[in-house]
Amino acid sequence: PKGVQIEHQNVVSLVISTDYIGLEASDTVAAAANFSFDAVIFEIWGALLNGSKLVVLGTESILSPQDFAAQIDRQGITTLFLTTALFNLLAAEVPFALKTLKNLLFGGEVIDRRWVKEVFDSISPQRLIHVYGPTESTTFATWYSIESVSTDVTIPIGKPIANKQSYILDRYLQPVPIGVPGELHIGGDGLARGYLNRPDLTAAKFIPNPFSSDESARLYKTGDLARYLPDGNIEFLGRIDNQVKIRGFRIELGEIEAVLSTHPQVQQAVAIATEASPGHKRLVAYLVTSDESLSSSQVRVFLKQRLPEYMVPAAIVTLDSMPLTPNGKVDRNALPTPDREWDLTIDFVLPSTPTQEAIAQMWLEVLGLEKVGIHNNFFDLGGNSLLVTQLISRLRSAFDVELPIISLFEKQTIFELAESIDEIRSTVQMLRPDDIELLENREEIEL
Repeated sequence: PKGVQIEHQNVVSLVISTDYIGLEASDTVAAAANFSFDAVIFEIWGALLNGSKLVVLGTESILSPQDFAAQIDRQGITTLFLTTALFNLLAAEVPFALKTLKNLLFGGEVIDRRWVKEVFDSISPQRLIHVYGPTESTTFATWYSIESVSTDVTIPIGKPIANKQSYILDRYLQPVPIGVPGELHIGGDGLARGYLNRPDLTAAKFIPNPFSSDESARLYKTGDLARYLPDGNIEFLGRIDNQVKIRGFRIELGEIEAVLSTHPQVQQAVAIATEASPGHKRLVAYLVTSDESLSSSQVRVFLKQRLPEYMVPAAIVTLDSMPLTPNGKVDRNALPTPDREWDLTIDFVLPSTPTQEAIAQMWLEVLGLEKVGIHNNFFDLGGNSLLVTQLISRLRSAFDVELPIISLFEKQTIFELAESIDEIRSTVQMLRPDDIELLENREEIEL
């Protein structure tokens, strides 16, 4: 863990004479964040430095939507910050509890805009604010006041709060055009002193500001991928280090999560890359759904219509709820390891012909499975274009037939593939050499 050195002036710039919020003595601010989470800077000092009332909520109350709702009402809370995951939970379970809030702030992760729309349409809070900021910029760096919500429009992280600056730059520290992704850099009064006892890391992450005439001015390299929207607001795209490389393709996990979140029955989605075996990475998606009947196959069909093949997860796991860290964010390290045979129960039929049995054995070896059915899909079980190459070589050798690679993309089950191979072998058997009349006067033409 890194110790971030926050100075008094950083805290003051966050909560005094700022533009994203105006706390008053009549306000009651909830302290709902874990004390190790930087949001407590806003909660505690936002209340105390503005003469507001501070109400510290217990962990049990926070994690129980009904208890949380009761506390908001009983304590007369007017200002509340929630992590995105906790916001989604309350929006799903007790949206009415947020109705009396004067200032509702949320952020920390990629938004599911459907829950924002649910809150906005059902209770119309006085001020619904999407905030963004790493600890190194003292809690919040940008803000966006939500005035309306559309399910097909991204909710941006907005523009810098007062006395802070933001820049989206390429690898050469040059500004990127509108719509082009780049790394988000932050400058201004909220910037931390650096990392405690880590001068090397401080120098790497806090760099001189090339756009300022003040030689002491610095920028913080957030490591976040973002882009400018035409109206000047900033859209958060995900972590730069959340990019993974699988089979030579660079994949932004946030893009997969964003597409999954547009499915009408998906309430929450997380995508990760795991190493099923040394050197063999694969994508896994975890979902919380509103309909238990939603199958992984249906989700895959949905994704394949919207993403390239290499971005479709090899495994899709449905959970009752996402595991959360003490700070209320999704705990990716606590996500369960997917069972590689998780969907073999769907129409599971054992191989029954010699061809099916031979193909099934090849699948077991290539995919690293212990059993497989003739109606299971090769790609649903973790197959990819590289494994297709391995499989096609074994099929050609075992059956002495020339199979084009495209055939495995067209015949994705053992049943279909065996049927195709048996048909080819039957046709070849009919065309024996003694049945073919060779012409004595023939020419060889070079093609």
